[in-house]
Amino acid sequence: MAPTVEIAIPTASLSNTSPPYTIYHITLRLPLRSFTVSKRYSDFSAFHSALVKQTNAEPPVPLPSKSWFSNTNKNPRFREERRIGLEEYLRAINEVPDGRWRTSPAWRAFLNLPTAAASTSNGTSNTSARLHAAITDPGSTNAPITDPTLWLDYYRDMKSHLHDSRLQLSRRDQETTPQKQHESSAQAKSSLVRAGSMITTLEEGLKNLSGRGAKSGDSSASSSLGDGEIRRRKDLLINARKEKDGLEDLLHAMAAKSKLDHAVASIQDKEALLRSGNDSSSEGRRTPVKSGRVLGKETERTRELDNNGVLQLQRQMMQSQDQNVDELMKIIIRQRELGTAIHEELEVQNELLKLADEDTDRFVTLSLLSFLVVFY
Repeated sequence: MAPTVEIAIPTASLSNTSPPYTIYHITLRLPLRSFTVSKRYSDFSAFHSALVKQTNAEPPVPLPSKSWFSNTNKNPRFREERRIGLEEYLRAINEVPDGRWRTSPAWRAFLNLPTAAASTSNGTSNTSARLHAAITDPGSTNAPITDPTLWLDYYRDMKSHLHDSRLQLSRRDQETTPQKQHESSAQAKSSLVRAGSMITTLEEGLKNLSGRGAKSGDSSASSSLGDGEIRRRKDLLINARKEKDGLEDLLHAMAAKSKLDHAVASIQDKEALLRSGNDSSSEGRRTPVKSGRVLGKETERTRELDNNGVLQLQRQMMQSQDQNVDELMKIIIRQRELGTAIHEELEVQNELLKLADEDTDRFVTLSLLSFLVVFY
């Protein structure tokens, strides 16, 4: 039987501490999700000791031994060899037919695996496979939830759908274009529908776990829960359903507000265009007629208008632009007048400076002549 968990150690890196140490990044792929666990060689060594102590047997592949003459921090080649050896060590335990090591608590704790992911086919049901079937076909009567661990995994997946829908609604509130808002709303609605189906499946599964399924002759019920745990899980489902209903109400409120905003904007634009059309002497009263034009990228102002409305809007915009040009022309003329006045003032100042220079020259000449007359 193929393992339900795929294990690999694709990379190894050095820590940012002083002194640094080597970190091995273990990638695990389950039927529904993937995650990464980072471990040091000392963690592998402690795990190996606990595994042997719990199973009273050595794993099928020995753990790479510790080297006293080489350091993985300074020797990339040795670090790569150890990474490959540790990957082979974990894969051998994961793929060996004998599942005694995979069912040990040390294995699950070292890889952060849920109980469902560690189950095998040796007399027990494959919980991961059943979880995958439940996720892909929620509400299926052929695969009811009868395992407590499967129920919790399924509940976590349902909560992730609620979380996704909340994120999409927040994103929709931040979007500025109708297309992006529609995409976010559609994704949020899809997640909410999925979550609603899963809540119904969880409620049916809780009935099985409470013992009613076993009493009715359901041989697939693997275990039952106590009254306290049943009440706790019922409270979880009640809160989840309230959260789902609240998100649905929020989605409907956002959609209604968007429609109302578009309707108000359309009415205001049409009224403004009709008033402009009535005031124009060249344009008579015209009743807007819907048309099926396709003009490429529409704007908020033109989306709800027909061809006549777009024409009126264009004329208004052109008239506004003409007014802006007239105002700009007045400003330019005023600036020109100021420039002319400044030029005239500069000419007067230049003439005054010229006269001052001439007077200075005459004064210097007269002073020189007077000095010569007195001297001789």
